[in-house]
Amino acid sequence: MPATLRKSFPKRRPAAPRSFAPVRRPALPSSAVVDAILRFSDVQEDVGGGRIMKRLSPTRLRDGEVRAALGDAAAQAGRVSVLWNDREDQIVRVLVSQPLAA
Repeated sequence: MPATLRKSFPKRRPAAPRSFAPVRRPALPSSAVVDAILRFSDVQEDVGGGRIMKRLSPTRLRDGEVRAALGDAAAQAGRVSVLWNDREDQIVRVLVSQPLAA
């Protein structure tokens, strides 16, 4: 490469590091929460492909049997949904929604 071409391009300066605000993610639910949702879910939506979205309604969360199974995790269980594959009888994904801002 001729020397004239090498000098025609300025040297690249390294980009300044960017700082991003940390993203607050909800805590992952325990296996007890997921198990309780699978056992006690009263809201079930068919999402197609043999998959069902399972959740606990606020009424069901107040039930004594569910409260006993969940204990202090009942508030978190209200924000958790489980995508269940009915054909394979297995969990596809566990979804956790953000808590509502006051």
